[in-house]
Amino acid sequence: MKRFIGILIAVGCVICISAQNRVERIREEMLAPNRTSVLVVAHRADWRFAPENSLAAIENSIRLGADVVELDIQKTKDGQLILMHDKTLDRTTTGKGKIAEWTLDSIRTLRLKNGAALKTKHRVPTLEEALLTAKGRVMVNLDKAYPIFDEIFPILEKTGTVGQIIMKGSKPVAEVKKDLGKYLDRIIYMPIVHLDRPGAMQQIDDFMKELHPVAFELLFESDTCQLPKQVRAKLEGKSKIWYNTLWDTMAGGHDDDKSLENPDEGYGYLIDTLGATIIQTDRTAYLLEYLQARKKRNEHKADAFH
Repeated sequence: MKRFIGILIAVGCVICISAQNRVERIREEMLAPNRTSVLVVAHRADWRFAPENSLAAIENSIRLGADVVELDIQKTKDGQLILMHDKTLDRTTTGKGKIAEWTLDSIRTLRLKNGAALKTKHRVPTLEEALLTAKGRVMVNLDKAYPIFDEIFPILEKTGTVGQIIMKGSKPVAEVKKDLGKYLDRIIYMPIVHLDRPGAMQQIDDFMKELHPVAFELLFESDTCQLPKQVRAKLEGKSKIWYNTLWDTMAGGHDDDKSLENPDEGYGYLIDTLGATIIQTDRTAYLLEYLQARKKRNEHKADAFH
């Protein structure tokens, strides 16, 4: 019996170490601007499998092999931080009204809806629960978190997930240093730059001079914009490029829908022509399959158990 228990403990230790190594490998690749393999971000986790921003969606994103899960944060009436995209409960839960008018205990009585707006067995998770699910297993991009990051950071420390966190924003570099300066040496911060807007290249230059970001998230509406190719040349070997394929005007029409018709014209264009090495998608499994076929992945195997 003692031998059996010892084996279980040993297996558990191996799994924990393997999981932690997975995040370390993802982080190492993210911090290496010269690597051409493509990292995959699951938007609101894998919401085609389970309700968006649910623990089950996070679990399946990890199982599929996503490198990052993007999660949205909202605050309840009693100051608790939960996962939810909207400021209201109506679209994604069986409740109605503003999250800010509900306590966590009340929200716990609700059920999450899936992508077809049908009630499921899943419930709204707290940020802490989500971080513990992701711990050591996948990087986490926290959205809608910038204004309340002072409240979020203690939870990151409590859960031991500070090193897994990616924050993004579209504010000028001076404001980012003022707002998040005390955290910038502990988390990964990526600027969001709208290439169709005036001053986009100057914004990139300012961030490169002041913060040398790991990556830039770039947005452009159509291929009439010439800056994406210029930015690729500017950032090559210095910072990674992140594109979103969630809908057409985020990446010049080279989105998930385009990729379903012709992945080389969608994902392939962003990778080959514009230098994307991070892609956020609503089609995690499909993108991973495409990248694997093209040998554009350094696989970070998920742990079999958790």
